[in-house]
Amino acid sequence: MRAVVYSGPKQVAITDVAERPVGPGQVRLKVAFNGICGTDLHEYYAGPIFVPTEPHPLTGEALPVVLGHEFSGTVTEVGSEVTSLVVGDRVTVLPVYSCGECLACQGGRPNVCAKVGFHGLSTDGGMAETTVVDEGMAFKLPDSVSLELGALTEPMAVAYHAVKLGDPDPSGTALVFGAGPIGIGLWFALKGQGIDDVFVVEPSPVRRESIERLGAKTIDPTSVDIPAFIAEHTGGNGVTAAYDAAGVTASVQTALACLGAARTMVSVAIYEKPLETPLIQLVLREARIQGTLCYTADDYRAVIELMAAGHYDTTGWLETIAMDDLVTEGFEALHAGQKMKVLVDPSR
Repeated sequence: MRAVVYSGPKQVAITDVAERPVGPGQVRLKVAFNGICGTDLHEYYAGPIFVPTEPHPLTGEALPVVLGHEFSGTVTEVGSEVTSLVVGDRVTVLPVYSCGECLACQGGRPNVCAKVGFHGLSTDGGMAETTVVDEGMAFKLPDSVSLELGALTEPMAVAYHAVKLGDPDPSGTALVFGAGPIGIGLWFALKGQGIDDVFVVEPSPVRRESIERLGAKTIDPTSVDIPAFIAEHTGGNGVTAAYDAAGVTASVQTALACLGAARTMVSVAIYEKPLETPLIQLVLREARIQGTLCYTADDYRAVIELMAAGHYDTTGWLETIAMDDLVTEGFEALHAGQKMKVLVDPSR
């Protein structure tokens, strides 16, 4: 089968690889769509970061790997011990591997397992014609949710989980930095969790216009003093939660300057460079910086339920490409800010 194989910085090849056998508790999927994640871009331009160079403790695998952890597909084969899925089921996949034994796993946080791994990073993933996953990783999609939308479950669950960690007040104001796919997901998640007063900070006119078409209120940081604006808008109380999906020093510093007392800035981005953090802002307001990593099964179920209810709108920010166009129309275009979100269709 054809697959996207990653070997190191700017080293990807679309080549034929052998299909993996299906174990007793596994299913084979014909991949419908696989999203290009910001993590994939970080791996391509600055990696390996999450892709192991030595055998991973859970998967036993290392470079090279087939990329792809945001995907949906149709079950084409089931293992002998599989009971919840049948051939023909349409699914999305929660791509996390956890040990089940460490304190995090025992505490219900397998997403921060001491040995956490990811399908498409720690082992061969979904940027291929088919892939094999454990039964428990596959979540059935309702009939009303398309496979295209189903492929967005993973990034939307990232955002949904982050919003919960920020604990925003439904009667207050929330602030999102960055209007890329995760920023859009944060806006959808905030609205889905009952937060109505949300502002999205984005310097790119193209991205501002895209999220404005969905109904979002935006701020251009190149022309607005954001802390002053937020102070006036909230009567000096500040925002009840802020989310950084931009991953740059300016967004973090501005977010902290906008936080209300004892409130949280959630860091959703991957930072390639060290940041200067003004800790005095945290001290004076007893504010917090909260990290977040992926999601839980409950987040997946919540996002799928919102999708089934028609909550997510992909108009104007989603594009599908062929696997052969991955580098030019995918990685390079996204890295240059020319596109918002790109799905790879392995059948094209």
